[in-house]
Amino acid sequence: MSQTHLHTDIRSNGLIGRLPDPWRSYALLARLDRPVGTWLLLLPGVFGIFLAPQGPPLERRLFYTALFAIGSLLMRSAGCVINDIWDRKIDAQVSRTAGRPLASGALNLTQGLALLAVLLLGGLAVLLALPPICWMLAPLALILVAFYPAAKRLTWWPQLVMGFTFGFGAPMGYAASQNTLDLPGLLLYGGVIIWQLGFDTIYGFQDMEDDARIGVKSTSRLMLNHARLFVGSCYALALCLFTLSALQAGLHPLFWLPFLLACLLLGRQTVRLSPYDAPLCLHFFRQNVAIGFVLAAAFILGASPTFWH
Repeated sequence: MSQTHLHTDIRSNGLIGRLPDPWRSYALLARLDRPVGTWLLLLPGVFGIFLAPQGPPLERRLFYTALFAIGSLLMRSAGCVINDIWDRKIDAQVSRTAGRPLASGALNLTQGLALLAVLLLGGLAVLLALPPICWMLAPLALILVAFYPAAKRLTWWPQLVMGFTFGFGAPMGYAASQNTLDLPGLLLYGGVIIWQLGFDTIYGFQDMEDDARIGVKSTSRLMLNHARLFVGSCYALALCLFTLSALQAGLHPLFWLPFLLACLLLGRQTVRLSPYDAPLCLHFFRQNVAIGFVLAAAFILGASPTFWH
C-alpha cells in the first residue's frame, strides 16, 4: 500500500482529543485541532493591513489584525463545515479524510448546519466592527467559500479556486487600512492567490490515488508529471507580484531582508519537493505558515515608517 493511503492529517490527540463527544466532533469539524488553515487565512490579511501606504497608525492596524484573527478562525471553520457538508460522501472514500465527523457519521447533517450558523453569526459580528468598505467585499468572500467545494467537481483547478478563497483576506485587510482597493492591494491579492495555488497543489499530492479512484479532479493530479516546475513557477510568480505590490506601495527598504528569506525558503521547498512522499508534502504545506510569518514581518517592517504619522 502506498504512503498516500497510509497517511492522514486528522489529529485527535491533545486538548481536542480529551473533549467529550459531541464537543470533540464539533471541534474536529471546525478543524480546531489543526490551526494551519486559520493562519493561512489570517496572514494574507496581515499583509494587506500593513501594505496600505495611507493606512492608519500602528494601534489601529493592530486592532484590525485582532479582528482579522478572530474572523479568520470563525470563517476558516465555517469554510471547513461547508466543505465537509459538500464532500461528506467523497471524504468517506478517501483514507486521509474518512475519519472526519460528517463522513464517519459522528455528526449528522443537522448538527453540521447548526455549527455553521453559529460560526457565520460570529463572523458577521466581526465584519460589522470593520470599516464599511469591508461590508461590500464580504459577499464576494462568501460566494467563493460556497463555491470552492464544487470546484473539484467542475474543474481541474480547485487549488486555484482555493487561492482566490483563502487569499481574500489580502484585499479585505488592505481595504480596511487604505479605505479603498487600488493597484498595490490587487497585486498583493494576485500574489497570494498564486502562492496558495502552489502550496495547496503540494497539499493535494497526498490524495492523488484516492482522487483518481473516485474521479475527483485536482491541480495536483493535472501537474503530477511537472510538479517541481509547476510549484516553482507558482512561487516565482507570487514573489514577483509581492515585489510589485511593495514597490507600488513605496514600502521601506526594511521590507527586503525578510522577503529574501521567504524567497530562499520557497526555493528550497521547490528543489526538495517529491509528490509521492505524502508526509513530506504535508510538512511543506504546513511550513508555509512559517513562510507566511516571514512575509508578514516583511510587510510590517516595510510599513514601519508610516506608523507614527
